[in-house]
Amino acid sequence: MASPSIVWFRDDLRLTDHPALRAALDRGEPVIGLYVLDEESDGVRQIGGAARWWLHHSLASLAARLGERGSALVLRRGRTADVVPAVVDETGAGAVFWNRRYGGPEREIDAGLKEKLRGDGLTVASFAANLLFEPWTVRTGADKPYGVYTPFRRAVERMPAPRAPLPEARKVPGPAKTPASDDLDAWNLLPTKPDWAGGLRETWEPGEPAARTRLREFLDDDLGDYAFSRDAFAGGATSNLSPRLRWGEISPYQVWHETIEHRGSGKHAESATGFLSEIVWREFAWHILFHSPDLATKNWRTQYDAFPWLRLNRAHLETWQRGETGIAVVDAG
Repeated sequence: MASPSIVWFRDDLRLTDHPALRAALDRGEPVIGLYVLDEESDGVRQIGGAARWWLHHSLASLAARLGERGSALVLRRGRTADVVPAVVDETGAGAVFWNRRYGGPEREIDAGLKEKLRGDGLTVASFAANLLFEPWTVRTGADKPYGVYTPFRRAVERMPAPRAPLPEARKVPGPAKTPASDDLDAWNLLPTKPDWAGGLRETWEPGEPAARTRLREFLDDDLGDYAFSRDAFAGGATSNLSPRLRWGEISPYQVWHETIEHRGSGKHAESATGFLSEIVWREFAWHILFHSPDLATKNWRTQYDAFPWLRLNRAHLETWQRGETGIAVVDAG
């Protein structure tokens, strides 16, 4: 009797360069895709409205793509420690695979789940997929994490090149019976009263296909202006890959190697190098969070604990909240 493999999707809503999905396919059993909306586990921070809008559409895209390849995406809501074992029990799964996360609470959730499932006799493995360099591998000569970007960048430049991206999964065999799934619309991730997402709909297209298209467009059409226009708010020279990387619709390995290939062609070499340095900035920020998991609530540099912050002015706060400060870039944000 088949013992399906569960691929637990998280911040990696794609079918290309997905090591966890590749491991499941290599195992040779039916594959069940699972996404858990966990807003209940200790320490998990709520995501904002724009991120929820993006998540809805990215999940819809991923579900459609899995369906085209023979499997399905199961949606469940609740505490991860409860939901994943429940799906294992329902399906008789023999393995669970996922790609790593790096926030403190998320790592604790994943470690606890890995211990529990392995104790139950399952095959469980996690993989590097969303960072080019694992945070514990980039260390100073004193064996400490880096706290300054430039030495960090020099250190990663001395490391082996990031691996090549894995190919897209063209066929994903599903189980004979797919477990029950929540209705995505019932999660109410989209704004309704009021519906403030018109600008998002006009500007963005979530999903893996759009992410890959945008990378190609950026490298072919916009990279030439990147070196000198990337800091201009209205210039249009940025990559527009940030939300796509955040939800893992494209991997940093794909971005890295396609940019390297573009630079190797001799086209816009200076801008390509500058763009790669920004990808390393992203790595640096994640490494900082890994080593300082309370970054969202405590000063990373403790000398700012004694900073003489001004007392709260309620009128000023509300003016900022309404986007009515009169400073255009602040109000637009």
